[in-house]
Amino acid sequence: MPADCCGYCGYLFVSYFVIGHRRMESPYRGRHERHCADENGQKDENRSHAGNHQHSAQFEQAFFHDVRGLQSGSGQLYWIGPVDKAANPNMRHESDSTAARRSYSALLLLLLVVSGEHSGAGETDISGGTEVIIAAPVPKDEDLEAAGAVIGNIVLERRNIFDLSDPKENKWLYRWANRLHVVTRDRVIRNQVLFEDGDAYSGRLLEENERIVRSNRFIYDAKVEPIRYEDGVVDVRVTTQDVWSLTPDVSFSRSGGENRTALGIEETNLLGRGQLLRLKWIDNVDRTSTQFDFEDRNLGSSWVSMFLRVADNSDGETQFLSVVRPFHALDARWSGGSWVSIDDRRTALYRLGDEAAEYRHERDYVTGFGGWSAGLRNGWVRRWSAGYVFDDNRFSEAADPTLPAVIPEDRKLVYPFLGIEVLQDAFSTTSNTNQIGRTEDFYMGTRFTASLGWADEGFGADRDALIVSATFNMSFGSLDKTALLLTGSTQGRREGGDSKNAETSIRARFYHRQSEKRLFFMELSGTAGHDLDLDNPVQLGGKSGLRGYPLRYQSGDSKALISIEQRYFTDWFPWRLFRVGGAIFADVGRTWGDNPVGEQNYGWMKDVGFGLRFAPTRFSTSKVAHLDFAFPLDGDPSIDSLQILLEAKRSF
Repeated sequence: MPADCCGYCGYLFVSYFVIGHRRMESPYRGRHERHCADENGQKDENRSHAGNHQHSAQFEQAFFHDVRGLQSGSGQLYWIGPVDKAANPNMRHESDSTAARRSYSALLLLLLVVSGEHSGAGETDISGGTEVIIAAPVPKDEDLEAAGAVIGNIVLERRNIFDLSDPKENKWLYRWANRLHVVTRDRVIRNQVLFEDGDAYSGRLLEENERIVRSNRFIYDAKVEPIRYEDGVVDVRVTTQDVWSLTPDVSFSRSGGENRTALGIEETNLLGRGQLLRLKWIDNVDRTSTQFDFEDRNLGSSWVSMFLRVADNSDGETQFLSVVRPFHALDARWSGGSWVSIDDRRTALYRLGDEAAEYRHERDYVTGFGGWSAGLRNGWVRRWSAGYVFDDNRFSEAADPTLPAVIPEDRKLVYPFLGIEVLQDAFSTTSNTNQIGRTEDFYMGTRFTASLGWADEGFGADRDALIVSATFNMSFGSLDKTALLLTGSTQGRREGGDSKNAETSIRARFYHRQSEKRLFFMELSGTAGHDLDLDNPVQLGGKSGLRGYPLRYQSGDSKALISIEQRYFTDWFPWRLFRVGGAIFADVGRTWGDNPVGEQNYGWMKDVGFGLRFAPTRFSTSKVAHLDFAFPLDGDPSIDSLQILLEAKRSF
């Protein structure tokens, strides 16, 4: 089984001791009661998140997750309520399994002792018994909105990993996994609900909220739907399904002829609190690193997210801390935050896939920003932002050099900036597109962002420069049949009348659905650079699109790449743990411009190949494991005639 899937199958063999059985008080606020019920159940859908606007796309890609779409559900025909007695707003959740677990490491053992509580699977304690009340079908969203309906009870239904009502999953191994797993606490889900009892009913808001909840890595699927309507009041249910969140990471991957090994442990839902804790050792072509990460997306029950990374590397160190309140929803009115990054590393320049020169790069980056918006208006959102950036890049000869030194020019930019984002409320839900057998959320509207900053020696910069960046997204068609998704970006500096480090990129993705199990995909991407900084080369190779060639095989200042794939999606569901697909592909690409360390440019290079795809469904990752066999058709004679790539990607 591929690389990052190796750790997935071993997850069930992490053992704990049974040390207690506890109850948890879970108070709810509002005029109406909110009920919580945990069931063992499962649906096969995906997760997503509302769009956030942050200034630095580079740091977003390095440290944050992607933005995704939304979906809504339909009404239910029954309602479970108390017989004679109103539900107590201060409800109790009682465990049907043991509470705390023994950890396999001193770190997690300490966290267990400090945290104390355990939120196990259970049911709401309702005195006087329950009855099933048959209700009429819930009206459509537009009818509820036209009638001026308001939100009533909000039911939280948290489901475990496996659906034990399904005979295929009612096995001893899956029952054992459900009993060991700490189900997400109701407080975690409640903190991400955008509406309260008494608010006006909005189908659009329910769809958006579904995306937000589904964006959590520890949630496999989420559904937010109306379940009962009476006397102008709509009861809403938020259903979530957990994944196994404690994952030993023992993985091996190979891409572009280079290996990557990782050993570690990752908990994406620490004690059911929605927090990420990761300890990892990584060995790849660039460095060996011991890395610690912690993340809380709802710090102190707020919309503030915090992310911390500390890494001790063979060539330096990395420290990163961000505290950000994003635009968490389309109608959010403000955002703000700051992040700090300190990085020290050795970087190599490549010639035909081999290291040819090296330098040391020390970077200190600090930014703080605030944003404001009037919210969602007539299907569109306009957001403004302002902030300040300190970006100090220092270059020198690498410690204990083994290659010739090619050292970029130092660069210190200190500048205030203004930004704008214009976003259309347009999302689409599909499946068997970039994932296998699960709900996928795509942005299908028009989005534009732009940022303008001015670096000045009077602010502490080493030059005067205009800093410019912009992005756009546009979509055409429907993912149910044929769709074209366009994205583009441009960035650079204007110094002394000249453009510096100017780079413009465009990406077009074409999807044509042939059937439920077959899809044709084509991607065209290109980058054009002008007077690029030496530490920002444009590269093309095994990990950047040309699957039949070594890593970073060609370098320059511009590139183009065309990839086509015939994708196949199967119903094969081995051990109820992951889904399987396959692809036949071809890639064509090339670079333009000079490589700073010199190399022969082979012009257009081509490869063909085939591969398998493995998409885990019970683990806290949405990545798809790739096992590809690629055959290069061009290049120099030293290239192997077969390239085997084993890696995890965010897409099929």
